[in-house]
Amino acid sequence: MFSGLGRLVVRRPWWVIVTWIIAGTAVISLAPKLTSTSDEASFLPSRYESIKAMDLQEEQFPQQQNVGAIIVFQRADRARLTAADSADVRKVADRLARQKIPEVQDVSATPVAPNKQVQTAIVAMPKLNNPEDTAQQDAVQEIRDELPSALRGTDLTAGVTGSAAQALDERESADRAGVLVAVGTIVIIVVLLLVIFRSPIIALLPVVLIGLIAPLATGLIASANELFDMKTDSSIRELLTVVLFGVGTDYILFLLFRYREALRAGEDAKSGMVHAVERVGEAIASAAGAVIVAFAALALSTLGMLKSMGPALAIAVFVTLLAGLTLVPAVVSLLGTRVFWPSRSWRAEPSGTGFARFGALLARRPAVWALASAVFMGALTVGALGYRANFDLAGSSLPKSKESMVAQRDMERGFPAGTTDPSSVYLDATDGRPLDPAAVAAVRERLRAVDGVGSVDPATLSKDRRTAAYEVVLTDPPASDDALDTVRTGLRPAADEAAPAGTRALVGGTTAVYVDINKAVDRDYAVVFPVAALCIMIILGLLLRSLVAPWYLLLSVALGFGATLGATSLLFQQIGSQPGLMFMLPVIMYLFVVALGTDYNILMVSRLREEAREGREPRDAAGTAVRHSGPTIAAAGVILAGTFATLMLAGNATLSQMGFALSFGIVVAAFVMAMIFTPALTALIGHTAWWPGHGDRGRPPPRTPAPTAAPRSPTDPPAPRPQDPPGS
Repeated sequence: MFSGLGRLVVRRPWWVIVTWIIAGTAVISLAPKLTSTSDEASFLPSRYESIKAMDLQEEQFPQQQNVGAIIVFQRADRARLTAADSADVRKVADRLARQKIPEVQDVSATPVAPNKQVQTAIVAMPKLNNPEDTAQQDAVQEIRDELPSALRGTDLTAGVTGSAAQALDERESADRAGVLVAVGTIVIIVVLLLVIFRSPIIALLPVVLIGLIAPLATGLIASANELFDMKTDSSIRELLTVVLFGVGTDYILFLLFRYREALRAGEDAKSGMVHAVERVGEAIASAAGAVIVAFAALALSTLGMLKSMGPALAIAVFVTLLAGLTLVPAVVSLLGTRVFWPSRSWRAEPSGTGFARFGALLARRPAVWALASAVFMGALTVGALGYRANFDLAGSSLPKSKESMVAQRDMERGFPAGTTDPSSVYLDATDGRPLDPAAVAAVRERLRAVDGVGSVDPATLSKDRRTAAYEVVLTDPPASDDALDTVRTGLRPAADEAAPAGTRALVGGTTAVYVDINKAVDRDYAVVFPVAALCIMIILGLLLRSLVAPWYLLLSVALGFGATLGATSLLFQQIGSQPGLMFMLPVIMYLFVVALGTDYNILMVSRLREEAREGREPRDAAGTAVRHSGPTIAAAGVILAGTFATLMLAGNATLSQMGFALSFGIVVAAFVMAMIFTPALTALIGHTAWWPGHGDRGRPPPRTPAPTAAPRSPTDPPAPRPQDPPGS
């Protein structure tokens, strides 16, 4: 099949290129804009309690004002606020309210903090229904621009925090991050390819080709989101950049290394490309299939964030696969050997390469290398036991110097940490009768007695007096572990116990959303991980015609995942003293490390099988496979790890954690799993690794008529076996 595809592409390269241009133009012109959101609540299904509370609030309290932003006032000398200072706060709030700033419903001063250190003004805004609407963020910017003149002549300073202010700061940070990630990715790819091939054409080839197909992939993802009503997480743009360029460059490298090997064997440019597609096409397709299946498994998630991220990345990899098997061979076949210009190193394989020496060492002592790599990954896996989840995507992704973060810390000097984002408790009559005032008061007293609750405002009743709403301020930051424990083990049980017969209690707010996300993620771990692993094993089994190899290949990937999570936990939680890792990082790590790590395992094990089919014994096949595939895997691993590492340039903890985890995981996958553990273990297991298909057995030669030449003497040298020539 791949041989036929290679011949078709090489014979009709211009037809292939024109087809891509037409398809890309059509998709880009017709596709909607790719939108994203960072609103965690929008990713939860309606069956969770926090979402039921949100729906009840919209139904029974539609007039309830939403706190879009909070202005935090304090004296410039950090002294206690005086009565005159409080009067100035009220004047500033009144002035801002009279400005009639779009999206600002009201600006009202609140009482000064009990310790007189700070005072706040609440900026009421309507509920945000469209995550792409930046009007409230623009309103915050207008307030920030107006504050200096409003504070002139007073002894006060002020900063703006709250959800709209954080969204504004996050947007500015994301714009910077997107540019840094894109530029960093391209620079790393170009520089590393120049070092590896010494050819500016090859260095620019992935950048140009993937840069052209990236808008096509983005358009297909946007169309799928609109068709299936999916929401995309705000980090998807940076992930798409590194996936398209990183994975796309990997597939181009797989093809170019095999193409160079064919040229060194004496084939001409066109037949060499056909040979390359034929030999490496199955490995690329299987590797991409494993990645696509792993990403698509996220569609089983209950979280909309992951449910949409998986198919989006799967679409990106599928487009990259198609380009790797059609567009790239078409362009390279037109360029011929000029693609390597000005380098001439493609003409002959260098002797005595490091990979040849390492392959020989591994072939002599496979047990030692298998044990050493397993111990290395196992030791790092122990660090995963200290993993803690962090659910504050907005706060943890912002630099501490941003105004919303500074103002939040200032506010905590005088108010409980939960003041920025109070929880909500609703007592709702299920029997259709008005609530008993005594019962409403009793519920408030019960909520106030919960450990971790700072204050509970008197209940607000709905118009029909069948629903009571309590605003609950926690003593801990809304996204902290302590706040989550307060809601999970204190507030929700207390509200349920206090609710009288004929009523129900619902706890909502951001902290409750985080609690429900935690529950959803635990469920997803139990479903998505096994499904993805099973699908990858099926792909490996079909590729290798073996029931044995898929098990230890997946074992190596599981060790790589554990080592990556352990190293990331140690670096960011123990050394970096961060409160935890992004809650969905293990899912993303699992899919990237498992899927992309399987890429390198597939490339190595395919070469192992190929060498075994040539008649080599298991240890010799392992050493030769490392010699041939080592340079490809090393180059691809370094480039892909480098592209993921660019996420650390974004300047926020969330993307830094993701960038380190994915780049470290790829390094482990390429240099420990695929280059050491897999070939060493395959050499130890021997022919049993290919049971029951015995894919390592060479195909019997075709039957031919009896030879007419004189029979060979026993002293004659053996006839050469047809095999691929050596090449890196």
